[in-house]
Amino acid sequence: MLKIYGADLSSPANKVRFTANYLGFQYEYVKVDLRSGEHMKPEYKKVHPANKIPAIDDDGFTLFESNAIIRYLADKKGSPLYPKELKARAIVEQWLDFGSMHVGMALAKVVYNRVFAPMRGQPADENSIKEGLGFLDRFLPVVDEQLGRHKFLVGENLTLADINLLALLDPAESAGVALTNYKSLSRWRDALKQEPFYTKCFKDYGDVIRARQAAMQKAQ
Repeated sequence: MLKIYGADLSSPANKVRFTANYLGFQYEYVKVDLRSGEHMKPEYKKVHPANKIPAIDDDGFTLFESNAIIRYLADKKGSPLYPKELKARAIVEQWLDFGSMHVGMALAKVVYNRVFAPMRGQPADENSIKEGLGFLDRFLPVVDEQLGRHKFLVGENLTLADINLLALLDPAESAGVALTNYKSLSRWRDALKQEPFYTKCFKDYGDVIRARQAAMQKAQ
């Protein structure tokens, strides 16, 4: 059986679960306890040599890097989430990369410093926050404009580009990044968060963040 190694707070790991859910895979979700250093154990290094999440083990075939994993899963099912036709696939790749390299990396600067650094008792890097917000101001309008023209990022059908961006945007509100001014983006996002592939993981990512914060406060 397919095993997905991840953690509930990891947007890249959640992206893999969303994809597997959508495609109808039966899988075992293996939660990796990062706080206790479970990802650094030698047995996990055999799955991911850099000791990170997510990773999968598909009956002995191991793979890491979330975008590589979701491509593999979609190809294994022959799904239109990742079309075969050259130009159609190239457009999916374009928006997949744009989501990861521009929106995702910019938001990660803000999320880390406003959400995860405080959890770890680390100071926030205000310059990194400012830089991340600046990039979001530049790149989110590009996404909003695209979604104003199409139902999904690549047209009228859901693709891996949508699943990728949906997962990457999950921590936005927890990090104080408002998306409501982006009307088309918000419409797209709200609709996808009602889909079974999403709700099978959680009702809302913010609930996961708040539960973790509460647990950490209780443990202090």
